[in-house]
Amino acid sequence: MTSAIGLSGLRKTFGQVHAVDGIDLEIAPGEVVALLGPNGAGKTTTMEMMLGLTTPDAGEVWLFGRPPARAMAEGLVGAMLQSGGFLREMTGREIVQVMAAQFPRPLKVEEALTRAGVAEHAKLRYGGLSGGQQQRVRFAAALVCDPDLLVLDEPTVAMDVRGRHEFWAAMRAYTEGGKTVVFATHYLAEAQDFADRVVLLRRGRIIADGSVAEITSRVAGRTIAAVLPGADPVRLRGLPGVDLVEVREDLVTMHCLDSDRALRALLRDFPAARDVVVSAMTLEDAFVALTTSTDKEQV
Repeated sequence: MTSAIGLSGLRKTFGQVHAVDGIDLEIAPGEVVALLGPNGAGKTTTMEMMLGLTTPDAGEVWLFGRPPARAMAEGLVGAMLQSGGFLREMTGREIVQVMAAQFPRPLKVEEALTRAGVAEHAKLRYGGLSGGQQQRVRFAAALVCDPDLLVLDEPTVAMDVRGRHEFWAAMRAYTEGGKTVVFATHYLAEAQDFADRVVLLRRGRIIADGSVAEITSRVAGRTIAAVLPGADPVRLRGLPGVDLVEVREDLVTMHCLDSDRALRALLRDFPAARDVVVSAMTLEDAFVALTTSTDKEQV
């Protein structure tokens, strides 16, 4: 079976910055893959090379066995990126109509607008829409070519909680037909709930690749969360069994290699701690632990 995406030896440098530093990646048709990583990890540059918008310094990109430009021209790929935009004077329907005219076998414009959840706002000018509504118009523009592959860079930025839920409901409906999706997001809960596979990038390289369960299993331990006014992060890091500590106002979150020892020490040394919760590792916990350990290794 031809891969939906094949990246081989992909590299891109901007001055002294190695934005993408040797990526090899194969994604099968029907996979839903989240590209994750801190700012500057190379996610957007990788996506732009994937779509033929940026030329690699080295390496190859194939989409369904075709060069990116050919796959795009044939309507096999739809994209929703952070960069670029539409004329603010155009209505949402006009934008999607223009996009539909570029492809050989597009969806009906009304169907694309409905799938994206923006049909009721389609007569309004793009510039007058809210940020979340503009994102939905961009989604409709990406869908209208009826692509086999969707590439989405931070697709739910500017959407409220309800908007994000509705967006991912539409995405689930889209992928039921075996479509392929690659998306980057800073909302790690979205990746945990929606992705079949997670590819974690750091400094232009892949540092982890697998299912959510496989990624989280790479980080041992559990998380202890507690409300602790005036918490001293240095003292908390000194507790036995504690690996990482994060303090946000009165909320303390500790990644623990030995949660039993850490919990006993916490309650002994910090009797004011309350609302204590011990939980299994999440994708966000694994993300923090893996990217932090990578930083330490490169210092």
